[in-house]
Amino acid sequence: MNIIVSGGGTGGHIYPALALIREIQKESKDVNFLYIGTEKGLESNLVVREGIPFKSIHITGFKRSLSFENVKTISRFIRGVRKSRKILKEFEADVVIGTGGYVCGPVVYAASKLGIPTIIHEQNSVPGLTNKFLSRYVDRIAVCFEEAKAFFPEKKVVLTGNPRASEVLNQDGKKGRASVGLSERQPVVLIVGGSRGARPINEAVLKSLSMLGQKPYQILYVTGDVHYDEVKKEVDLIGNPKNVVIKPFIHNMPEILAGVDLTVARAGATTLAELTSLGIPSILIPSPYVTNNHQEKNARALSDHHAAKVVLEQDLSGQKLVEEIDRILMDQDKLLEMKKAAKNLGIPDAAGRLYKLMKDLVNQR
Repeated sequence: MNIIVSGGGTGGHIYPALALIREIQKESKDVNFLYIGTEKGLESNLVVREGIPFKSIHITGFKRSLSFENVKTISRFIRGVRKSRKILKEFEADVVIGTGGYVCGPVVYAASKLGIPTIIHEQNSVPGLTNKFLSRYVDRIAVCFEEAKAFFPEKKVVLTGNPRASEVLNQDGKKGRASVGLSERQPVVLIVGGSRGARPINEAVLKSLSMLGQKPYQILYVTGDVHYDEVKKEVDLIGNPKNVVIKPFIHNMPEILAGVDLTVARAGATTLAELTSLGIPSILIPSPYVTNNHQEKNARALSDHHAAKVVLEQDLSGQKLVEEIDRILMDQDKLLEMKKAAKNLGIPDAAGRLYKLMKDLVNQR
């Protein structure tokens, strides 16, 4: 089977695509992949680094306000469709899946017009503009949240989950703890603001360091590369408690998550897929700077089922952070209840579900 995958713009679109490819490659040796992205996007580096064949098209997103740039975008879309058609024919694609971002627009649209089976994968509880547009043309729409179903044609929607959930399973939590110098004997709280970090979360942690240093649990605090030097200067002045380990970035996150008891994080779709797959309770601080405020809606999808506590950024403080951690981690009944609720929301076989969906569509041609 020849599968074309397209997704770009943010890691939230790219990492699920890469996870899907890796999981299918484990299961089937007779599958060929081609990834279509943009040359300047994050995907051009991440995909090539994985050794996956990559081709690019030039496309930009629409501005939400009236702008002459939108006229240029329409022109780029048309050219992108033409180039995509050529790539699709040369590769002899059997099925095409778009995992989000504006690059998917011309690729998936071209495939639908050529009669090639098409799927879009929506990671968030609220879809973006590209997937809303493509939903009219594709054969199936794979979603990760029940709440997303309402935005799409009912007959096309399938709940599959996020392929990243499959990758975090069966990891060695003891090895993960040891890799960052954490003890096996005490509970662990992971505080992370995403790969680049989040300044408001960093500020809250710095203000609470002295309080956290007195707690009977350990903190793994990931600042983000961008903020690490600034944070370390502050920590050098305040003092680094023995039970707080500070890192700029974590490369072995699946292993680390396997050894975590509670996570404080943003509410990106990939993060939530990982947490629910493993059944990890969380304190979610949604980013207010994303389209359609989708992170808060993602977070509410967990908190409504008692799997997470939502703290809005405007309400975050050092005192509030410590109180919420204590409220969950120091109450074993609550901790176990949240673990069970998170696990119930997880879809660990997401990659397998998507692959089955592809095979079914190809067989129906």
